[in-house]
Amino acid sequence: MDSNISIDLVFYNYLWYCYNIYDRLSKQPQNSLLKQQILLIWNSQLPSITMPTIIAENLSQNFVVSSDKTHSVFNIPIEKSENDDREYRLIKLANELEILLIHDPKTDKSAASMDVHVGDIHDPADLQGLSHFCEHLLFLGTSKYPKENDYFEYLNKHNGHGNAYTSAEDTNYYFEVGHEFLEGALDRFAQFFIHPLFNADCTEREIRAVDSEYKGYLQNDDWRKLQLEKSLCNPNHPFSQFGVGNLESLKEIPLKLGLDVREELMKHHKKYYSSNIMKLAVKIHYFEEPLDLLNKWVIEKFSEVENKSLQIPIPDGHPITKNELGNQISLKPVRDQHYVEITFPIPDQSSLYETKPFGFLSHIIGHEEKGSILSLLKKKGWANGLYSGPFYQCKGFELFKISIELTEEGFGHYEEVVEISFQFINMLRQLDPKEQERVFKEVQSIKAINFKFQEKSWSSYYVAGLSRQMQRPYPREWILSSPYLTRKYDPASIAEGLTYLRWDNCILTLSSKLLGELDKKERWFGTEYKIEPINEKLLKTLQSPTLHPELEVNPVNEFIPSNFEVNKQENTKPLEHPYLIKDTKLSRLWYKKDDRFWVPKVEAYFMLKTPISYTTPLHHVKTQLYVNMVNDSLTEFSYGASIAGLSYYFDSWREGIIIAVLGYNHKATHLLEKILERVKNFTIDPKRFAKIKAKLKRSYQNRLLNSPTSLCSYYASYIIGQNVWTIQEKLSVLDQIEYEDVQEFYPKLYRHMFFEGIVHGNANKSDAFEMMEIVERTLGSEELLPSQLISDRSTLLPVGKKYAYFKEVFDKKEINSAIHYCVQVGDKIDPQVRAKLYLVGQIASEPCFNQLRTKEQLGYSVYCYSNELVGAMEFRVVIQSEKDTIYLENRIEEFLKGLQETIESFSDKEYNRHVNALIERNLENDKNLREETRRYWRIIYSGYYEFNRVKIDTEYLRELKKSELLEFYKTYIHPKSSTQKKISIHLRSQNTKLINELNSIDVKKLHELISSQGFSDVTVEDLQGTIDTLKIQCVGLEQDEIESVKTDVIVTKIGSEVGMKVLEALGEMMNGLIEGKENQMPNGNLENKLDDSQKEKDEHKLSDENEIIDDIILFKTKMGLGPAPYPLFPLTSFYEK
Repeated sequence: MDSNISIDLVFYNYLWYCYNIYDRLSKQPQNSLLKQQILLIWNSQLPSITMPTIIAENLSQNFVVSSDKTHSVFNIPIEKSENDDREYRLIKLANELEILLIHDPKTDKSAASMDVHVGDIHDPADLQGLSHFCEHLLFLGTSKYPKENDYFEYLNKHNGHGNAYTSAEDTNYYFEVGHEFLEGALDRFAQFFIHPLFNADCTEREIRAVDSEYKGYLQNDDWRKLQLEKSLCNPNHPFSQFGVGNLESLKEIPLKLGLDVREELMKHHKKYYSSNIMKLAVKIHYFEEPLDLLNKWVIEKFSEVENKSLQIPIPDGHPITKNELGNQISLKPVRDQHYVEITFPIPDQSSLYETKPFGFLSHIIGHEEKGSILSLLKKKGWANGLYSGPFYQCKGFELFKISIELTEEGFGHYEEVVEISFQFINMLRQLDPKEQERVFKEVQSIKAINFKFQEKSWSSYYVAGLSRQMQRPYPREWILSSPYLTRKYDPASIAEGLTYLRWDNCILTLSSKLLGELDKKERWFGTEYKIEPINEKLLKTLQSPTLHPELEVNPVNEFIPSNFEVNKQENTKPLEHPYLIKDTKLSRLWYKKDDRFWVPKVEAYFMLKTPISYTTPLHHVKTQLYVNMVNDSLTEFSYGASIAGLSYYFDSWREGIIIAVLGYNHKATHLLEKILERVKNFTIDPKRFAKIKAKLKRSYQNRLLNSPTSLCSYYASYIIGQNVWTIQEKLSVLDQIEYEDVQEFYPKLYRHMFFEGIVHGNANKSDAFEMMEIVERTLGSEELLPSQLISDRSTLLPVGKKYAYFKEVFDKKEINSAIHYCVQVGDKIDPQVRAKLYLVGQIASEPCFNQLRTKEQLGYSVYCYSNELVGAMEFRVVIQSEKDTIYLENRIEEFLKGLQETIESFSDKEYNRHVNALIERNLENDKNLREETRRYWRIIYSGYYEFNRVKIDTEYLRELKKSELLEFYKTYIHPKSSTQKKISIHLRSQNTKLINELNSIDVKKLHELISSQGFSDVTVEDLQGTIDTLKIQCVGLEQDEIESVKTDVIVTKIGSEVGMKVLEALGEMMNGLIEGKENQMPNGNLENKLDDSQKEKDEHKLSDENEIIDDIILFKTKMGLGPAPYPLFPLTSFYEK
């Protein structure tokens, strides 16, 4: 403890300890005297407690000591956007915790974020993943608030939520909550950094949770590639470590080394969780003198965070040294995709925040207009996309990458692709200084415009970003602006940056399923790879590349806006919805002038409805190919607009095509007109068509490799939707389509159409009319028949029926399965149904996570929500897990049974908290122009035009009684209800049988058997770790391969002699010769209503009430359909008055 902290603070801790005892005794009347004594001490001593004080000589620059000496205040104005109406105050407590206080007069929620400047590069080598594990366990109880779900329960009841993430050098915790509950949330939040419990009974469960999260990433190419790159870095640098963590790194390895993981975790927290390397950002809305009140709260709650005067260790050297440079890494991805990547080690750039040379180089190398690397590669048919920029920006080192998505032909020419990239870099070294400055000034201007008109975002995301920004070495007056502005043109720093982009200072990474002869596997994710020196011939070419004549820097950007007039009107009451200013048989146009945000931006969306775009899989795929070809052809033209803050959207949907322009309004109409001209008068390039067709095919095939929970969602949509084509149906017609077919087909899309759009933002009514007129004139469509405007419907489940659909996950190596348990309820246009079902979702959210994820450890991805279908609603519970999906369904139903009792147990106060939390969520204001537009667009797109639904639902919620909610729940959602309508989608791993067999092994019994044969050195943990490794190593293998891998793994991990005994015993157990224990059963202390015999009987058997869906088409044929969307109010009621 710092010497300047008063001894009263120690006593303050003791009082809190006493108060916790008091709180626990509060339900025991016999202890009333002890309670009174504790309260007497508390009330008499609390006023006399003094806070730690600032020592003047420790003051940071431009900070002044407060009058009470509890903190110092930054005394220079903080630079902010002209569009930012928030107030800021930067303070530093006596413990050196720097805090940014924010008053936002227009926000709906308060929020806070603490960034601790420690991440996975600070993990000990023998406990990799410890920082991530600390992030998980920190939430589960503190000395002051010992209940393990107290924090999330508090947030959930008060319209809030929280989360955290761990990166290489930061762990960031954040939350948002209803205004009046900020102090309570802050008090709970602060205790994570003062007195976390790290309960022993939670440790094992959260290690399992981290392991489940890790297993969810096993087939994710981004995670696989990242870990491979880390593993192949300088092994003496902590960047090379395994940051996610799993059962092996967090339990098995430490145990073998005699380490107590919980003790090591507490040491980690004690060592690194120091106030002087933490940054806190807190946002408040109301109260008189809000910053003063917030100032008081943070001093009271965070002064106790201990200051260890820690200097964060900066790793020596760079993750990429001369030993790694010049290597080529070839790896096989899970998905069918082809990439080549050039990685350059560069110095830490954090001190160059004024000039940002690599930000400039990222822009100029990554530009996509004529003359760019990408433009030339697309012309050759070798590439589809390119990214360039800094990667992993850490203290002491950074990486700069050029990543190119290749076509299959480009994969065969990857060396020439690399050569063209170096030709461009070499061209930059010889660039005319005036031309370089011209491009820089453009970039600088665009950044300044974007910062000037910066809009707000979600509260928790905003403070999370700020707390991390505060860790950067920006002058404190620039902590808001430095990430966005480039202040100085420094050609010397650009020239120095280019010196690092050299042929002898790089690593090549090649990724493709076409790669063969890969002789290695990465330890943690099992990625197949090969490492070898870069081809000598290629290196020689790269030393003096000849400039290709078509390469040049980006031209003058014609889309940079210069007119920012918004004609702001003071004291204007915002309109509640857009007006319908045009309503004909050909088109419908909605319009609203921005009256909330006053930014020079516009959002214009247009639906181009045509039934032929989706009538058959063939029509749909032709439409998608056409859309993709148009977007590909527009890249060079539209890229400048997107860089200048004006983007477009053009894509197909089930009822036609959607086109939109979004961003600065000055040149939005011009962009729309140019895009529509290309859309209507498009000539397909046969060579480019072949590349786009191949890319679409890979995209369809790769969707089948999505996560199990994503596939569950896909099949749920397919079963419930009236007219949905499967991925297989699309693939079946794709190969037969030639470019002539699409060229002949796409004009038919525009022969008969209905246009509906919205123009919202800094645009006059005449601008809106002009946009719609451009759409109508350019496309030249005739009217659709009224019957052609009827939208799709949803399948309605019969009352009292339960269905289950089973499908295997397509990826043979996917270890996880998933279930979506869907209960269909009522009609979405019924406000009473909406109010009740969304309230059920609000109440169920935290208990669902706490019970099924935290306590039962069913999987990392566990959640529930209320959802809207066409003509119906549903309540859905989602779990992704390596456990069997039938077991998961039974556990979901047990949770839903218990949820009724939870609601019944609510006091009026508890019930009203949930009601008010939902009302507050419904009434939240839009944060920016785009969010407001999308809200209107969703209402228009839905076809119901219910702009006042929030007001209506809120009125019902205010009157909704607990008894009415309970009756609704028992009637429609409870699994034992005779009127429940349920369908569950089970996506099962192809390895389910193997996983179930391994899960069924009684490890303790196996250990007893091995020990009885004289092998006492083998522990239960050794055996459990071996079985967990087998789960990962054996997935996707044939039976004979499994047996071989079993032998290798067991012998390697346990030893030859004992390993053979374990193999023999395992074989007997898995064949049923020794009775195995099913370890998927819930823990004995879990809250469920089945007795032990009933559990054993029912948990792995689907209820007989379920009807299995074997044929989806036959199932849908038998089901009824709900009503199609229709206007709930006469459209004339939305005409402008």
